[in-house]
Amino acid sequence: MFMKMRKMRIFCLLLLVLGEAWSHVTPRPNFVLLMADDLGIGDPGCYGNKTLRTPNIDRLAGGGVKLTQHLAAAPLCTPSRAAFLTGRYPIRSGMAAQNQVGVFIFSASSGGLPPSEITFAKLLKSQGYTTALIGKWHLGTNCHNSSDFCHHPLSHGFDYFHGIPVTNLRDCKPGEGSVFTTAFRLLVFIPLQVLALALLTLAGLRWLGLFRVNHDITQQPMSYDNLTQRLTADAVRFIQRWVPPSSPGRLGRVARSSGSHHGSFGRFEHSFFSLSGQILDVLDELKLANNTLIYFSSDQGAHVEEVTVKGELHGGSNGIYKGGKATNWEGGIRVPGILRWPGVIQAGLELDAPTSNMDLFPTVANLAGAPLPEDRIIDGRDLMPLLLGQSQRSDHEFLFHYCNFYLNAVRWHPRNSTSIWKAFFFTPKFSPEGANGCFATHVCFCHGHSITHHDPPLLFDISQDPRETDPLTPTSEPRFWEILEVMQQAAAHHTRTLQDVPDQLSPGNIIWKPWLQMCCSWSGLSCQCDREKEEGRGSH
Repeated sequence: MFMKMRKMRIFCLLLLVLGEAWSHVTPRPNFVLLMADDLGIGDPGCYGNKTLRTPNIDRLAGGGVKLTQHLAAAPLCTPSRAAFLTGRYPIRSGMAAQNQVGVFIFSASSGGLPPSEITFAKLLKSQGYTTALIGKWHLGTNCHNSSDFCHHPLSHGFDYFHGIPVTNLRDCKPGEGSVFTTAFRLLVFIPLQVLALALLTLAGLRWLGLFRVNHDITQQPMSYDNLTQRLTADAVRFIQRWVPPSSPGRLGRVARSSGSHHGSFGRFEHSFFSLSGQILDVLDELKLANNTLIYFSSDQGAHVEEVTVKGELHGGSNGIYKGGKATNWEGGIRVPGILRWPGVIQAGLELDAPTSNMDLFPTVANLAGAPLPEDRIIDGRDLMPLLLGQSQRSDHEFLFHYCNFYLNAVRWHPRNSTSIWKAFFFTPKFSPEGANGCFATHVCFCHGHSITHHDPPLLFDISQDPRETDPLTPTSEPRFWEILEVMQQAAAHHTRTLQDVPDQLSPGNIIWKPWLQMCCSWSGLSCQCDREKEEGRGSH
């Protein structure tokens, strides 16, 4: 989840707890939903990594179900997390960019997850749950001024938030180089310079801060020292606060990372996986494990273009799969997916059916007894029939893969067939030629000269060619045209269900706005405070 060198990985830990359920088993479980940032499917040991030790994730998988075709609804952080929380393709909420920049870069942007969207946190809060989000948000903060918090987690059903509002960039760390390549300078910083705002330099990125409940900024600029440990310890404290006093339990020692064959990247990965084990430990210590559904995944695949100025590859592993973050090749969207609920979900089960991170919305809602909204389309499907063995197939016959605003590919798992067809309408142009990513621009883009259109679409049978190396032809697949016709009809039907909504990632919404910049206290031209240190949370 989270890393110190490279672009530091920040996890998103969602704790959805039913107060009266802590001390005894009830039909309604508690939920611990753990989402990593840019974690590739090839990173955990239980998915085949032989050199990076991940005993706690392996332990989680061994006690639950491992999904081997679990798919992010988008290959970028912002749209993927929006889909995860709402159970809807991000294009439905306006969280799919029509321009090149597909994520929020600044906390002082006006775009974000619209207040009209319903997250599973909102649904569960209505059912008596107490909810917390600890870690990375990346779905906006304010709309009109620096204190309206229209996009903030506390406005989307969470009772508690401690984390960072956007992503983090190695531009903020001396000697780590820049992710702002020529393309991003053209798209972001030149327009900012036109505004002639003297404060707009990369120092402005240092206004990133840590937030906690009541919308307070607790640290600005944010320190990456022991960040994962601090957030994990806070998650443990949150769980303990909601445990009845008679329950046993204690705050365990925060683990330190050990050596790794993967250098600084591996050491932090190992640290994260060790720290995630603390959540499992505290649930065991407090006798909550049997009434808690745990979900572990990643918002998208590993960022293969993440290379330091020293030439170190810090992007993680997507295993055998092609591409990575920002692409809809399997390496960009096929992510770890593990669910554990002792005594309910069969331990050690492995399922290959196509599933989506959007599926958590209806799954969590149904288990909590919350009716699904009837005034909007929910694209996710309840996972429990599949997890309980009541169904051998996913309810997803078709899944649609978007590259920002643009429908990039369609996946089709026909009834009564083992084939899983995937058709690409366009693909990114990798650079340099023959590479496995877009290294010249740091990420791949979704339109214009950055892509190659395909007519007819590129067709693969993922069940036979998971590496996506051999496109099918009318010669190699006799039903080639029939298959494409069905998939194109499904895409057309899906497109007709879309409604026009405001683009939350338009240039006007993602640009830095000084009147939206939050500041804990001014010192010269920078915002500075460290309440984390003052409260004794600076290190553990």
